[in-house]
Amino acid sequence: MPTMTGEAVVVVVMGPPGDGPGFVAWVRPHVGAMARLAGRLGVGADRDDIVQEALARAWVKRGQYDGSRGTASAWLLAITADQARKAARRVRPAGVLEEQDVPGVRPDVEGRIDVGQALGELPPRQRLAVDCFYFADLSVSDTAAVMGCSEGTVKSTLSDARARLRTLLEVRE
Repeated sequence: MPTMTGEAVVVVVMGPPGDGPGFVAWVRPHVGAMARLAGRLGVGADRDDIVQEALARAWVKRGQYDGSRGTASAWLLAITADQARKAARRVRPAGVLEEQDVPGVRPDVEGRIDVGQALGELPPRQRLAVDCFYFADLSVSDTAAVMGCSEGTVKSTLSDARARLRTLLEVRE
């Protein structure tokens, strides 16, 4: 990228440091987003376990990080999404609750329950796009990096997901 004086500017993309304390400092800003995504995708699995597995995987694969292909956040969230999918596959369905074990539904959470159920009915690819873009607050380009597709595909997938959610959340009387 040339400057006004005609000098070239060298852009250095920093990868994860090879030492433990440096790596911790490098991932620390992203752990919250990793936890949110793990909680959204790893239904029934322990969110903290998913994040720990993702961090361990990132440590092992730190030499493979390529900053020119996406941000650190997108790279770490892609690893988290992969670990969450693996954890969700390992979870066995919980036993049926007895009637006395079912908590009463509070009116203030009924809307969230409907949205949560509707999100659960989305196809996995649409749900991943929604989780990354809306819940993990990633940009379209970072969401594309997590999903391994183009930005146009992310936009199309989000549009399809919103249309499906509108249908699922319609009030029927």
